[in-house]
Amino acid sequence: MKIVLLDTLTFGDTALEGFDALGTVERYPTTTPEQTLQRIIDAEVIVTNKVVISEAHMRTCKRLKLICVAATGMNNIDLEAAKVLGIAVRNVAAYSTDSVVQHTFSMLFYLIAQSRYYDDYVKSGAWQRSPIFTHTQQPFWELSHKRWGIIGLGAIGRKVGSVAQAFGAQVCYYSTSGHNSDATFERVSLERLLRECDIISIHAPLNERTRYLLGYEELRTCKEGAVVLNLGRGGIIDEEALARIVDERRLYFGLDVLEIEPMRSPHPLLHVAHLERLYLTPHIAWTSIEARARLVAATITNIKEFYALS
Repeated sequence: MKIVLLDTLTFGDTALEGFDALGTVERYPTTTPEQTLQRIIDAEVIVTNKVVISEAHMRTCKRLKLICVAATGMNNIDLEAAKVLGIAVRNVAAYSTDSVVQHTFSMLFYLIAQSRYYDDYVKSGAWQRSPIFTHTQQPFWELSHKRWGIIGLGAIGRKVGSVAQAFGAQVCYYSTSGHNSDATFERVSLERLLRECDIISIHAPLNERTRYLLGYEELRTCKEGAVVLNLGRGGIIDEEALARIVDERRLYFGLDVLEIEPMRSPHPLLHVAHLERLYLTPHIAWTSIEARARLVAATITNIKEFYALS
């Protein structure tokens, strides 16, 4: 069989030799929309992370039997067309839970501990000139007894809640689908969560219910000093509204995802006055060494199982 890997750069240095045992493999670090059809035209299996596979692609690629999405979300695949055309689509779930949970807390602690300020303070030489052994110019607070609100209570949201409880936080959640229920945590309305919580973390998918879920009016209701973390999908927070509110009120934001990735210039978030209230990372929460290895291994397993069952 011919297997085409369309965007291997997203795997970093993770070993991909496991695909070679399955058939003839073509690897491309990146693939543009203009290059996609030419590269998959005679493929039997496609492996894609973010490259879009449309109905037109599927109808043209007569040998195509399986599309493997090297991710959990499958919004880059026309699933209805695949079903009609009898092309199987397989994704990978739960491979990055631990990685995303860890990055959630990494972002939180960076912001609430004023880590950038204190690191700069020491490295600038200012501590060497201090008359005392410590420095408390930028106060920080403890997570214990603070109220943590989770938006989107899937596997990642639940684990974030459990870890937050281990730190002594009081956890509540808002179900974006309306279906998730967990007696471990208090279920509340979005309005109450925004109004009451010291920390708000987003772990929801992007869909018609969550797009621009947090706009200017919603963000305006957050508590003074609250921290808002988005590790779900870009587009859940209105970035123009965020850029405005971060300079109007003392709110802190950690974003690992943006509506358009990679970030485009000019971008409103790069021009805020209070950059110390903003922590941005380039969609890396899912990319621990272990998570990427699990992702590749599970994708290979999806191919093996498909052909074993065919």
